[in-house]
Amino acid sequence: MATTVAAPGTTTPARPGSFRRAVLSGTTAVLLVALLLLAGAVAVVPRVLGGAALTVLTGSMEPTYSPGDMVVSVPQERYEVGDVVTFQPVPGDPTLITHRVVGVSLGAETAYVTRGDANGADDDPVSPEQVMGRVVYHVPHVGHLAGAVGPHRSAVVTAVACLLIGYGSYLVIADSRAGRRRGPGLITTGES
Repeated sequence: MATTVAAPGTTTPARPGSFRRAVLSGTTAVLLVALLLLAGAVAVVPRVLGGAALTVLTGSMEPTYSPGDMVVSVPQERYEVGDVVTFQPVPGDPTLITHRVVGVSLGAETAYVTRGDANGADDDPVSPEQVMGRVVYHVPHVGHLAGAVGPHRSAVVTAVACLLIGYGSYLVIADSRAGRRRGPGLITTGES
């Protein structure tokens, strides 16, 4: 009769396909983390900072920002030459433009002169009230996805977050159950 005992420092041999499952599981985990970070960068962080994530629609800021990039603009107390800012070209109009500050007029009233990096001429000066915020970071190409999702962006982000949390929970539970079934490393001795 063969006796089975646990040997210190040993493990059971890997089942066929377990390496492939481990690699796929690891890749899935990396993708899930990347998606979670991306969702946080374009949905959560802008709200926490009191700003907004906006999609670049034109090439006026190339090569700094290309159409389809997403910029995050956050309000500041003041803006300096070199800052990239998002502003309303016409006070009260919801249209927004993102250009670089190339001059600051400090006369009776402060005004910012802006220009797109790819443009040859300055924009009309804007007042501090027209400036929404300074671009603090951007995420390349994500604006294309945001444009495809359209007005349902917050619902999609919430649904994706729920799916990611649910799938992550499934992976943790499945792994812990598989660990209980496998048990510790076992060896068989030839004793009868």
